[in-house]
Amino acid sequence: MTNGKNGITYAQAGVDIDAGNALVERIKPAAKRTARPGVMAGLGGFGALFDLKGAGYTDPVLVAATDGVGTKLRIAIDTGNFQTIGIDLVAMCVNDLVCQGAEPLFFLDYFATGKLVLEDATAIIEGIAEGCAQSGCALIGGETAEMPGMYHAGDFDLAGFAVGAMERGQDLPADVAAGDVLLGLASSGVHSNGYSLVRKLVEISGLGWDAPCPWDDTITLGAALLAPTRLYVKQALAAVRAGGVHGLAHITGGGLTENLPRVLPEGLGATIDLNSWALPPVFGWLGATGNMDAAEMLKTFNCGIGMILVVAPERADALAALLAEAGEEVHRLGHVVAGQGVSYTGAL
Repeated sequence: MTNGKNGITYAQAGVDIDAGNALVERIKPAAKRTARPGVMAGLGGFGALFDLKGAGYTDPVLVAATDGVGTKLRIAIDTGNFQTIGIDLVAMCVNDLVCQGAEPLFFLDYFATGKLVLEDATAIIEGIAEGCAQSGCALIGGETAEMPGMYHAGDFDLAGFAVGAMERGQDLPADVAAGDVLLGLASSGVHSNGYSLVRKLVEISGLGWDAPCPWDDTITLGAALLAPTRLYVKQALAAVRAGGVHGLAHITGGGLTENLPRVLPEGLGATIDLNSWALPPVFGWLGATGNMDAAEMLKTFNCGIGMILVVAPERADALAALLAEAGEEVHRLGHVVAGQGVSYTGAL
């Protein structure tokens, strides 16, 4: 190897290894505060270790989930607001895990960008750590990829990977029957689905991200639409452990219409009273802006219900009280019935 005058470095090709190393050092404290029983090593190794026995499991079944936050990222990028998008990333994965009856144990992230901006990346990953802390899940590793030429200036992508566990034989859904009660937990907004349509509707409205929010003039439209996905993990697991929960449905892409049937056995459907909760203003504005009918709204957005618990009728009141005490806004939506799919009464 020679030391010619024209030697080129990796940094000159657009990849700054020093910035990547600095990011790891910056996020170590955030990752450390997510530590939980079972974690065996911190960030920096070639792989991450986790001890299931140390986490308290005797005959565990592992459950894994992966997801992203879709084109909600575009709003974060366009507004420069990166503080909460990491919470969305965690929520999209761990809210799915808990629907299987699993406790989320650890999380890994993949962050890819054309040019690593240290402050922005730190904010994103600190948001991921916050989501992990709120759901009792350890952030034990990840990958930051700086890939010049693959992304437009300022753009990035995020993916998340979560692993959970449950004792063998405790998986959900189980024992769902006609007459079971549907308890809906309020969402915190649009969460992380349907944002290609959301962005189209904002375009139709003619408003910019920095315009006053039409349903809350104390914040901007961009900030309102970046409200992070609600994490239901600890509350849902408390309900499962209390007994009487037969299934959980995370209301994501496909809305109420398509997600609830995923936890219902063949031959069973559900009926939901649309008057059992008030449609949050964000959905009213989106629907009015796009002149959307109720059926399209219900199969696109969560419409104010982010998680549904299918519970034994005799346990419905006690579980609703438990969830309310844990900070959830609980709505008794309807019942499981003979048939298929979801039918609605009332008006959205």
